[in-house]
Amino acid sequence: MTSMSYDAYDDPPGDGTHPLRWLSLGQLQRRTSAKWRAYPPDVLPLWVAEMDVMPAAPVARALTEAVALGDTGYASGTAYAEALDAFARKRWGWDGVVAERTATVADVMRGSVEMLKLVTGAGDAVVVNPPVYPPFFGFLEHEDRRVVEAPLGPDGRLDAVALEAAFRQAAAGGRRAAYLLCNPHNPTGAVHTRAELAAVAELAGAYGIRVVADEIHAPLVLPGAEYVPYLSVPGAEDAFALLSASKAWNLAGLKAAVAVAGPAAADDLAKLPGIVSHGPSHFGVLAHTAALRDGAEWLDAVLAGLDENRRLLGELLEHHLPGVRYLRPEGTYLAWLDCRALGLGDDPAAVFLERGRVALTGGLPFRTGGAGHVRLNFATSPELLTEGVRRMAAALP
Repeated sequence: MTSMSYDAYDDPPGDGTHPLRWLSLGQLQRRTSAKWRAYPPDVLPLWVAEMDVMPAAPVARALTEAVALGDTGYASGTAYAEALDAFARKRWGWDGVVAERTATVADVMRGSVEMLKLVTGAGDAVVVNPPVYPPFFGFLEHEDRRVVEAPLGPDGRLDAVALEAAFRQAAAGGRRAAYLLCNPHNPTGAVHTRAELAAVAELAGAYGIRVVADEIHAPLVLPGAEYVPYLSVPGAEDAFALLSASKAWNLAGLKAAVAVAGPAAADDLAKLPGIVSHGPSHFGVLAHTAALRDGAEWLDAVLAGLDENRRLLGELLEHHLPGVRYLRPEGTYLAWLDCRALGLGDDPAAVFLERGRVALTGGLPFRTGGAGHVRLNFATSPELLTEGVRRMAAALP
């Protein structure tokens, strides 16, 4: 791999194109993370939520400076929350990240569970919207919570009728209940509107449901949509949100997230056990803080590239796989593809892997609505995205 100093890539290399074009397949294949090691070298990986980018220069500098100082101890302080607050005010016009109502947690999923543990107990119900991020199910079941499904509508968006029915079921008998909201939604890429979220808050209030919003993809909203923080809508004052720089700046290996309590949930957050603060990585906190504070220009370049790839994917599918229904995502870098018309069974990802040597995430673990679907990660170069769809088409009988 060509040596690349972090000062050198403050400006994009080559012709100045977006960061998803910076790295060759050969360079990417030298990585040892899950995306590039879960499958044999002849498989093109377009599955797990890792982007094919170099880190933002401010992030890289923060980490290399910490190593140079020997600053490799435990996480401390509120710098992460303060950086998130400044980012939220500038990016979203939201002033709801108040440091006194935040906690630094290991990551968004673990933090979501910790918030749910504050407002529910063993055996209580938690509502989710399948098809949805598979760890929602695994973590909830591991914590002895009862999962109640409120499936998305055919358009991949929240279904108010299904949600009310699930809330009614979850709260039956007067037991405590919660709702784990994914905003923006993984895997459909739906970015919930203010009206949709206000309806959620109204229903939650009517049924006594506490809402925990996983908003890890919040910075990854693409042109044409607007991210609305759940805590910013009326009626959401007793809710929690989990945010992170992880997905937007490709920092999954540097774990840290911020839990934010609404004004009426501050007392609940104060009950969070102190041991939870031991989860975040010090390097994670440094990296996420630098990303939020100084990485907006890099993020904008990535978003421009993702928007191009979103359009390209639609064109490629129309040309090579016209039988695939593509829900054009409004956010994230994940595409939810309905492959049922191709006749590949409930798990088309297995067919694409075996016959086409392209790895996608199968839909079955996303539960209801997942059969016959795949999730494709388009946060890669246009060339590799094109090759991936070509391989998918070659896998058809």
